[in-house]
Amino acid sequence: MTHSLLPVILCGGSGTRLWPLSRETYPKQFLALNGDGVSMLQDTARRLDGLASRIPRNAPVVVCNQDHRFLAAQQLQEAGFAGATLVLEPIGRNTAPALTLAALVAPPDAILLAMPADHVMTKLEPLHQAVETAWDLAQQGHMVTFGIVASRPETGYGYIRKGSAVGEGRAFAVESFEEKPSLQLAQEYVASGSYLWNSGLFMVRADQWLRAMEALQPQMLRACQLSIEGCARDMDFVRPNSDAFAACPSDSIDYAVMEHLPRNVVQGMGARVVPLDAGWSDLGAWDALWDVLPRDADGNAHAGQTLAIDTRNSLLFSESCLVAAVGLDNVVVVETPDAILVVDKRRTQDVKKIVAELKAQGRSLASTHRKVHRPWGWYDSIDGGERFQVKRIVVKPGAQLSLQMHHHRAEHWVVVKGTAQVTNGDRTFLLGENESTFIPLGHTHRLANPGKVPLEIIEVQSGSYLGEDDIVRFEDTYGRVPATENAQ
Repeated sequence: MTHSLLPVILCGGSGTRLWPLSRETYPKQFLALNGDGVSMLQDTARRLDGLASRIPRNAPVVVCNQDHRFLAAQQLQEAGFAGATLVLEPIGRNTAPALTLAALVAPPDAILLAMPADHVMTKLEPLHQAVETAWDLAQQGHMVTFGIVASRPETGYGYIRKGSAVGEGRAFAVESFEEKPSLQLAQEYVASGSYLWNSGLFMVRADQWLRAMEALQPQMLRACQLSIEGCARDMDFVRPNSDAFAACPSDSIDYAVMEHLPRNVVQGMGARVVPLDAGWSDLGAWDALWDVLPRDADGNAHAGQTLAIDTRNSLLFSESCLVAAVGLDNVVVVETPDAILVVDKRRTQDVKKIVAELKAQGRSLASTHRKVHRPWGWYDSIDGGERFQVKRIVVKPGAQLSLQMHHHRAEHWVVVKGTAQVTNGDRTFLLGENESTFIPLGHTHRLANPGKVPLEIIEVQSGSYLGEDDIVRFEDTYGRVPATENAQ
């Protein structure tokens, strides 16, 4: 039997500990954090480029939140993965159901390589060598994880205890999984040489994963099966049935299956671990980003416009303006257009408490940025006050907003760059640079870009209510439902 490798990119999660850069509507896996303009999702999708030719590889399956579908599709297309399949989770149910959905849409004999989209690996050759080792074991029916060679005693990770050597000594049976340890226990683990960090990367044959789920998590498997049986498909999207998937228990790959395998509970399927030293980080918080970025002579990591004087071991991150620091030590400063974070680098795990407090106060800063991405482009709310709001809107070539109208606001559009095709009531016409139009309250209207360069306009809204839910949508190219997605 000829197997093929099917990368499964797990693209869920909200990344709250990387607030204010990462937010629910634009979480960390879609961000370019290392300064090269490549998002973490794109970097993950490209991670297997150059893999040995003896391993045939399919276009990836990406499991992501349905609200991120257009963002994920656009980034994959930009990275050269136009043939990817996107499985859209109606709600998050952790990694075990996500991998099960992928296995159900994959060929039964495909070898699944589950990769979280929010990890960093700076050395790809060791990864490719580890994947080759795991490939042989997965073909034999085993489930393989990749254990990170521990560089320090780390209390924030789980550990894997190695058993006897297998695969010509390049892999090991899994003796046990250990929870996040105390510092003393972590020091003992590292000193022994018998423990690896649990990375969250897995390789397993699709049919074997489903066998394991049948034996260990039958309720979870059945819910996933029903959700796929009742799924809808459009473009490259697979939409599992939301009611069936809502009944699915939530659990991780580790807890649901992997940790049971050392006890031989699934006949013919063992747990194996391949050591991996590839400059790995799960980038769970700002201190982890500091750890992987280049640093100056004083130990400072910089991104964007920054200036450090008498400052050491700190991270300065700027999106839109100069961040200058004097006399800081072990501090993280992150600037975005609508929020600034200052935190002791030893307390970065507590950033999620800020997000929780913002949610408790009902503030949108917990979940959305000032700049909002849409399938047709993006808009930036650059100013606002009582009865008015100003937006900068950029529409991609060939894209268009929905045909819509508003009950409570009128709009003025001024073209700054490109050519706009405007529907205003019963008229459709073109506007060039420095030309404008007025959309009266209650008028049906649409903005489209018929050109080959991005269209940029300034929109001035005025009225008694300016919320994004004041939209009545009549037609939409992207199949969005007004009741659940009130946005342009």
